[in-house]
Amino acid sequence: MPFKSQAQRRKFAQLLVEGKISNQTFEEWNRETGGKRLPERVGGKVRKKGTPRKRTRQRPQTPAALSQSLAAIWQAEQLVANFT
Repeated sequence: MPFKSQAQRRKFAQLLVEGKISNQTFEEWNRETGGKRLPERVGGKVRKKGTPRKRTRQRPQTPAALSQSLAAIWQAEQLVANFT
């Protein structure tokens, strides 16, 4: 697998000096890269600025659902009040 950047090539050279990779591995990567001009660093992928992602719209709660959720909150508050 060829190197993608100069920084990656330097990192592999450091690993070679430290003995964490073999000389054969480093030479293989170096050979596959060839004499290509490599960038200093490779940036992340850039997302297209086309159409933005669609967001789902939250439906408003019906009065019955709203009263149920308020009743559940009220019951929880009563339990906490009785516990203390």
